[in-house]
Amino acid sequence: MACEEERTWMVYIQGQLGLSIDKWMVIMSAEQPYNIPAQFHAFEKELGDCVYDNGIVRAKRKCKLEYNDCSEYFHRQKMMEYLGKIMKQKEKLMKEGKVTHPDHQYSDKEEARL
Repeated sequence: MACEEERTWMVYIQGQLGLSIDKWMVIMSAEQPYNIPAQFHAFEKELGDCVYDNGIVRAKRKCKLEYNDCSEYFHRQKMMEYLGKIMKQKEKLMKEGKVTHPDHQYSDKEEARL
């Protein structure tokens, strides 16, 4: 009986706030278009399985690789660091005169495009 009261209370609050959490959860678990799941789903599933297998306490030690994969997917820190190194290398080569820009990229005059 207590469970039913909690459920009706949650439905009432959702209705008052204009939310539909149940609908959102059903949509998220639905079959994906072209049978391709979201890209993050694989990272999330691996992390969830690892935490479930090891427990919360040991998961902080044993699931670092999976956690780092999820974190990298969201923040893209390694990719941004890599792109920064590429830009610095390009600027260095340009200062040395080993690389020049194509004429069409940095022209002073605007040409009409056909």
